[in-house]
Amino acid sequence: MNRLNLYVFVAAMLILLFAGSDLSAQCAMCKAAAEASVKNDPESMAKNLNTGILYLMAVPYLALCFIFRKQIMQLWKKLRGTDQSA
Repeated sequence: MNRLNLYVFVAAMLILLFAGSDLSAQCAMCKAAAEASVKNDPESMAKNLNTGILYLMAVPYLALCFIFRKQIMQLWKKLRGTDQSA
C-alpha cells in the first residue's frame, strides 16, 4: 500500500469515526420501539438507543486495536521513518 492510499484510508476512518453521532443503526424491533417513543417525546429513548448501539459497535474495533497494538505501533513507526531497528 503506497502512502497516498494509506492517507486516504486513514482520512476515511477518521471521517467515519467523527461522523458517528449522525448515524442511526437500529434493528427492526429497536426501531419500532424508538419510533413509538419519538411520537411521545422526541428526546426520550430513541437518541439514547442510537448512542448505545454506536458504543456497542465500537467495542470490537477497540478490542482489535488493543490486541494488535504492537503491530500497529511498528507500522506507525515504519511509516513515520522513526524505526531504529531497521
